[in-house]
Amino acid sequence: MDLHLKRLAEVSIAVTEAEEAIADGAFQLASERLDTAREGLAELRAGWLGMGPAERRVVGSAAGPVRARLDTAAAGVPRLQVVSEMSAPVVDPEQEADPEAA
Repeated sequence: MDLHLKRLAEVSIAVTEAEEAIADGAFQLASERLDTAREGLAELRAGWLGMGPAERRVVGSAAGPVRARLDTAAAGVPRLQVVSEMSAPVVDPEQEADPEAA
């Protein structure tokens, strides 16, 4: 059980770091820490079947609030928008005119 609780503590620390990064406006760092937290929760879910009933009860009840904090923090990170370097071509009539015809 100690291994699972240590992993959950690491996830909680990552969420706390994400919350602090959001407060500082460091959204890229917050996103990275949230990804780390999600990976940690995924590892805990993968080991769920290997846990005994007592472990599941303890880890499950402790993981709920951490997951809720993760979801709340994730809602505070603005979605990234892709900026295209290739914009639509702008037609300049002077460029299109034949200088010989003028």
